[in-house]
Amino acid sequence: MKLRWCTGLLVISVGAFGQAQPVSTDRPFEADIRAFEQADKASPPPQNAIVFTGSSSIRYWDNLSTYFPNKNLIQRGFGGSELSQVLLYADRIIVPYQPKQVVIYAGENDIATGKQTGQQTYERLVALFEHVRQKLPNALFTFISIKPSPSRRQYFRENDTANQLIKDYLAKQENTQFVDIRPAMLGNNGQPVPALFKPDSLHMLPAGYARWATVLSPYLK
Repeated sequence: MKLRWCTGLLVISVGAFGQAQPVSTDRPFEADIRAFEQADKASPPPQNAIVFTGSSSIRYWDNLSTYFPNKNLIQRGFGGSELSQVLLYADRIIVPYQPKQVVIYAGENDIATGKQTGQQTYERLVALFEHVRQKLPNALFTFISIKPSPSRRQYFRENDTANQLIKDYLAKQENTQFVDIRPAMLGNNGQPVPALFKPDSLHMLPAGYARWATVLSPYLK
């Protein structure tokens, strides 16, 4: 495991920490979470920072701080995760940092691999929000909309359902934000821009993250 600070961002490459202990099958990301905890002990991250967490779109945003200079950022993405797993680990990778803002990207895997409906995915987000709000009542809660990945076109309808329900729900809550990155990822034909994605048509290239950053920047505290 490699640990480094990069312009206010704690970046962790999950590797050595936590590998000695067996991982429960109902906690498939336990090794990743233990790695974060071990890294925190070795080099405590700043308080009152902005925590980014969620699935691979956060996990692979390794140069996050270059897009948001002068921000204290803590990156806690774990690839393949669903909203239910972000909730499961929230007390270990969100709450301890006492952040001023929590930025979430998750939900895409809930639908595509977890076989949840848009309604069920929304309900998972509500559970996560309520937990974070209870533990961190003053933190700004920011949800990034589920992105239109070309390899997952068959799930676009459920994604749209989840996004709309989540957007409507958060609009009724205090100190929340729904950041819709979908328009920035679509071309003039209304379809996802292939050049934003890696060959798997799922994970993003730097061009995709650049568009995210442009949309997201005004929402960061």
